Amino acid sequence: MAAHEPVQTTNLDGYGNKPLPWSRAWNRVEADLPKMETAGFLATAGPDGRPHSTGIGALKVGDDIYFTSGPRTRKSRNLASNPACTLSLRLEGMDLVLEGEATRVTDGATVQRVARAYSESGWPAEAEGDALTAPFSAPSAGPPPWYLYRLAFDVAFGVATAEPHGATRWRFER
Repeated sequence: MAAHEPVQTTNLDGYGNKPLPWSRAWNRVEADLPKMETAGFLATAGPDGRPHSTGIGALKVGDDIYFTSGPRTRKSRNLASNPACTLSLRLEGMDLVLEGEATRVTDGATVQRVARAYSESGWPAEAEGDALTAPFSAPSAGPPPWYLYRLAFDVAFGVATAEPHGATRWRFER
């Protein structure tokens, strides 16, 4: 059973392919997001509407998707003023874009649980209060500590890059 069951599925394919099942997309998220090498890009907008996109290390823990960001980075400043964002993922056999809102996670138990999951995936993160620290991070992350964010999505777009092909939009209730 796939998490986040869609309430609406729309076939966007112009070549006669059937709509992609959400379970195919979510199964790829489950398989690929424990891997730090899975390409993910977060897009945010600043208070003036100017767009910003940057690579991130997203991670699925339970039924949620998390990412980190330094407090002084542009993405953290943008999310503080406007939580709307997209997360674009290059999964095996599918490109997936999740649209929703990111909120900062400050619950100590969740921060510790996600820090352990990051550490198990190859990034030696540790919880420090309501943020994460590690001996290293992405060069653009800024110095530690790093905030933890949870993405709550209500729309997803999938384009299959492997058979069976197709393009689909899914809508969800949050």
